[in-house]
Amino acid sequence: MNLGALMRTAHAFGASFFFTLNAHPKVREAYNADTSRSFDHMPYYPWASVEELRLPKGCALVGVELTDDAVELPRFMHPQAAAYVLGRERGSLSPELIARCAHVVKIPTKFCVNVGLAGAIVMYDRLIALGGYPARPIMPGGPKLAMSDAPGKPNQK
Repeated sequence: MNLGALMRTAHAFGASFFFTLNAHPKVREAYNADTSRSFDHMPYYPWASVEELRLPKGCALVGVELTDDAVELPRFMHPQAAAYVLGRERGSLSPELIARCAHVVKIPTKFCVNVGLAGAIVMYDRLIALGGYPARPIMPGGPKLAMSDAPGKPNQK
């Protein structure tokens, strides 16, 4: 189910491709969990090992792992071209895989969260960081629009 949820989330956030490493996913279960039919919309690369992993030129590999020296996600600037690799639990990214990563980030939580949720958090953070959104307002709530700027209101100037 995690594979299907991650694929659907990646598709929703506009990912260009999806990959697994040395996974034995039940693809039929993933297909059933993925109601957006991501398999039909983005390439899926099931790499058998870290050695076989191939990413597009200029694409940085970013590991998501709870390590002492990982950068906390809110302090991380995402590369423009990146692929993210997540493990099932703390310590599940091998030293060999971490060595292949250009960056390693962690979600600053008290303990590890479900891999599907972790993937969604990272993709949302990427959207906020690179999506061209303005800084958040200082006060609670959203930005205040002048009446003339409100949708459907004529300019009263």
